[in-house]
Amino acid sequence: MADTTSDILKDNNLRVTSCRRDVLATFMGKKVALSHADLEEALKENFDRVTIYRTLKTFLESDLIHKVLDDSGITKYALCVHDSSEHHHDHEHVHFKCEECGNTSCIQEINLPKISLPEGYIAKEKSLLVMGICKNCSQ
Repeated sequence: MADTTSDILKDNNLRVTSCRRDVLATFMGKKVALSHADLEEALKENFDRVTIYRTLKTFLESDLIHKVLDDSGITKYALCVHDSSEHHHDHEHVHFKCEECGNTSCIQEINLPKISLPEGYIAKEKSLLVMGICKNCSQ
């Protein structure tokens, strides 16, 4: 993965803007899933909610972030980890929500099991949420 936000944007064929750089830097700094409201709070002095929303939409379409669903009912987003050998990657991994701090994070090391659906059903997306105490809160 590239070292700077500008490099990451360029590597993904995205125009470099201050909002895109700042949203990306926020994801990289927090290392947990963030909601639109989280980003709006962190960046409210520089960007309005619509600009942040459009940036999230662009990042989703470009596969820079993916949606994370947890028990809050609020859509959160997490930075995608790309394999350097290929652009596309798998979003089907475990997400963990800490009951202490409330943070939701991706656990890339654990892939979801294969699920065989009955005839006539078509899977579009799978997710698995594990809840408990994260390694930071358990120490």
